[in-house]
Amino acid sequence: MSTEQVSAIPGGRLVGVAKHVSSHPLSPLTSSEISNVSALVQSLYPRSTKLQYKFITLQEPEKALLVPFLDAEHNGLKKSIIERRAFVAYYIRNTDKLHEAIINLSRQKVESNVRLGPNIHGPGDAEEILLVEKIALADEGVQAEIAKLQLPEGTSVISDPWIYGSDGVNDDQRMYQCFLYMRDPNDPSNLDSNHYAFPLTISPVVDTVEWKVIRIDLLPSGSDHSTKEPQPMKIQPPNEYDPDYQQLRTDLKPLNVFQPEGASFKITQIGETGRVVEWQKWFLRVGFNQREGMVLHDVRYDNRSIFYRMALSDMVIPYADPRHPFHKKAAFDLGDAGAGVMANNLKLGCDCLGSIHYLNAVLNTEKGEPWPMENVVCVHEQDAGIGWKHTNYRTGKAAIVRNRELVVQSIITVANYEYIMAFIFNQAGEVKYEVRATGIVSTQPIDDGVEVPWGTIVHPGVLAAHHQHIFSLRVDPAIDGQNNRLVHEEAHPMPRSDFNPHGVGYAVQETLIDRSGGFDINIDHNRTFKIQNSSVRNRVNGKPVAYKIHAPPFQKMLANPDSFHFKRAEFADHNIYATKYRDGELYAGGKYTNQSRGGDGVRSWANRKDDIRDTDLVLFIQFGLQHATRIEDFPVMPCEIIHVAFKPVNFFDKNPALDVPPSSQEFNRSTLLEAEGHHQPSAEAKVGEKGQVCCSSKL
Repeated sequence: MSTEQVSAIPGGRLVGVAKHVSSHPLSPLTSSEISNVSALVQSLYPRSTKLQYKFITLQEPEKALLVPFLDAEHNGLKKSIIERRAFVAYYIRNTDKLHEAIINLSRQKVESNVRLGPNIHGPGDAEEILLVEKIALADEGVQAEIAKLQLPEGTSVISDPWIYGSDGVNDDQRMYQCFLYMRDPNDPSNLDSNHYAFPLTISPVVDTVEWKVIRIDLLPSGSDHSTKEPQPMKIQPPNEYDPDYQQLRTDLKPLNVFQPEGASFKITQIGETGRVVEWQKWFLRVGFNQREGMVLHDVRYDNRSIFYRMALSDMVIPYADPRHPFHKKAAFDLGDAGAGVMANNLKLGCDCLGSIHYLNAVLNTEKGEPWPMENVVCVHEQDAGIGWKHTNYRTGKAAIVRNRELVVQSIITVANYEYIMAFIFNQAGEVKYEVRATGIVSTQPIDDGVEVPWGTIVHPGVLAAHHQHIFSLRVDPAIDGQNNRLVHEEAHPMPRSDFNPHGVGYAVQETLIDRSGGFDINIDHNRTFKIQNSSVRNRVNGKPVAYKIHAPPFQKMLANPDSFHFKRAEFADHNIYATKYRDGELYAGGKYTNQSRGGDGVRSWANRKDDIRDTDLVLFIQFGLQHATRIEDFPVMPCEIIHVAFKPVNFFDKNPALDVPPSSQEFNRSTLLEAEGHHQPSAEAKVGEKGQVCCSSKL
């Protein structure tokens, strides 16, 4: 990454009065801290210099300092003092001059201020995207193209700005590619009309330095690359998702989630922005930031460390249409915008059920002011079916425990798409990270009578291009300590031999991974990856304590290895990347993904080939969807559900959920519809007084 040190204040001298900062080292920045940071950055420039802040966020302390702090905190020992810092990315407004700064809040000091080099661009932000929409629609050239469509009077045209993408063709400057739609012209007052059912063939490009339309692309709507001048548009019927426009079912009875004694979890507020969640032996800190949204730190079970940090690191959605400008569509939603800034205000009884606790957050506006965000995380419990059960068929007695789960959930809206993201914990010491993809597929115009292999027609004149969703979950493990290793386990058949004469035997073999790199699952061999601590052994079987990773198989990125898509999405070609920890290496696709070129993400870090045996290990776990679109995905898509799971292996001495109270009618208050027991006939042998064995039958 090319940088240039900017030192408007010699030596980074103090620019304010030092003050005590009492927040926990992992607590997100407070409103006053955000204001403080922007004032310190602004003090580097004349008052007439306007700045555009992309993010003002917590600069997490060095891990070498934080781990001893957390251990002391859990053991009631004296904690060291850790200075509090903020990380800032900002532009000098109306220029391409992107800067990074580190602010020491404890000392009120600007420690560094660096201008970044070419082809490094900041993410979009809410105010900027709204401005781009207005610029595109107000442009005279765009209006002239729209006029050629001869739309009915009163028709509302909508602009969806997309991050421009990369193809290496005149794309050094930061731009937006706008895709235009219209609302149902026969219902112009309906502001919630599904405009994705009415795509237009006009696509303005907006420059972010001069803030003007610099080009108007016409979209291909046939089966080849050719385009044509806008023509009078045939108005198709609408395709609405809003319940107000549906004939709703009338035979669905209420299903209430009611917890008369409240929830079983406890949430402790730490300062203004810190939260600790405790539930069923679990302990975790919940943070929130602009890019990753939810971040978990210091995840423990029964005071045993399991994970130091967990967060969604990156995601990419590359599209299949090879034609200009669709060939550049590869949305890096976290790096291009941010899971935090796109988070929904969750609604009680809709997004979450039962006894709910909501967590608020505070981010920053483009002016560097605090931006309070309400209800961006919900914490609740859910019933996930049977946890474990056994029926002694000889006596008919059943022992059964239901699987209660703790859900820490956030939902983001990225223009047309929604992602429901959740960390899910259960009473058996297991953790899942789940993503549910829903919302509306991205649409584009297609001519009557045309079919193409890279998409599906979902409505007259509407094509939904095929695409992939590839996610990268960053996991910093701490399985009973920081020094961990990665192994993979495979099941192989034993060769036929005198020992295995029937050819039915098989064995499980374990392989240690000694160097950083990218690795893949192998379903044919049941290859499973495990995170072990080789210095801590299970007291029953002597094996290393571990957690195994259940990562679902997915089709890796289909774009050619020489393509910009592939180079930029450094995580999208392997199920797992393993690296040796370095401070600041958080984002699998690199720190800045907007029109990026690649080369500063997890593939590059893994290529260092560091020794990762029994050391501070970091994993990037990939999972995804191949979304071959279907008409049932429109006008709104039923949830597609995928998840990564982490399960204990030799971490406990027995099933850790044995102490969960059994499920009973008195406890669960279910309604009995049918009372028919099951008692299977059986036989047993009893040893008599003189050692004789007698058989008897029981009915």
